Amino acid sequence: MSELRPDRLAAQLAAEPLRPAYLVAGPEALVVLEAADAIRAAAREQGIGDREVFDIEGRDPDWDSLSAAFNAPGLFATRRVVEVRMPTGKPGKEGAEVFTEFAANPPPDVVLLVTCADWSRQHGGKWSEALGRIGHQVIAWPIKPHELPDWIERRLRARGLRADRDAVQALAERVEGNLLAAAQEIDKLALLADGNTIDLARMQALVSDSARYDVFRLVDAAMNGEGAQVSRMLHGLRSEGEAVPALLGMVCMELQRAAALSRVQARGGNLNAEFKAQRIWDSKQAAYTRALQRHDAARWERFAAEAGRVDRIAKGRPRWGQDPMDAWIALERVLLAVANPKAMRLLG
Repeated sequence: MSELRPDRLAAQLAAEPLRPAYLVAGPEALVVLEAADAIRAAAREQGIGDREVFDIEGRDPDWDSLSAAFNAPGLFATRRVVEVRMPTGKPGKEGAEVFTEFAANPPPDVVLLVTCADWSRQHGGKWSEALGRIGHQVIAWPIKPHELPDWIERRLRARGLRADRDAVQALAERVEGNLLAAAQEIDKLALLADGNTIDLARMQALVSDSARYDVFRLVDAAMNGEGAQVSRMLHGLRSEGEAVPALLGMVCMELQRAAALSRVQARGGNLNAEFKAQRIWDSKQAAYTRALQRHDAARWERFAAEAGRVDRIAKGRPRWGQDPMDAWIALERVLLAVANPKAMRLLG
């Protein structure tokens, strides 16, 4: 079995032709996304332009279509990428057989890319070992707190930045283990840094305190079902002097996106096409998919309406007969309900 560390993947891809199969899995969503992007980029560089995507979710995944795709010739290219998105990391008996059969006799024109959000030592089995024998397993194990400063330092170097250890530690403490937040801050540093080594004072000046509690992470927490994190972030934003109306634009947009996705899902439409239409990045699609499983279309419509109510409260214009509730409390109740169906009772 060939398990490859994510930070070694780029060098491996540059050193050899693409292998028949890649399994990219793990709870660190940013690392999984970037590893999969690197494989897709390598495929394009090697002239592989055809790509098919299969989402394996729900109770009745269509393994027959995937198996047929392995044996169907590509339309526009001699080779193609067949991408299987399997958030749970568990293909079941039928799916395991499909992957094992693929590995036993990989089609010469297919590069298989399997991505999983959930992964542990117990997830692996004969099917993943079989894929590993003909390709690579790239596992994004959780970054431990003591490992985060080194991860940040490597990423800074990759962006052409230098920072002393105190500055790196300050950034690690600020992002609280969230790799996506760390990556966003480092990208911002690349734009703002002056080429000199960043010391502690400069890091504190360049990275705003709101990095911990920005509205993007607030919405992500709600979509990911992290109710405690939602409350924590809202309290942090409030203590930093943010205003509810400043947050609502993004909150309303994301809830309206989810409502649109839920309508498509309810009528059995193409969710992948709607993700593209709504311009939802690949890195966020798994969170949306999980959120859609928690609530039906009617609830998402209500969430969007409740966000409008929060806006009226924040502007001092509650509807006739409604209590003029604190806008922060009203917003927290909506997002907690998004995160956890049990919190629906908070909406009355």
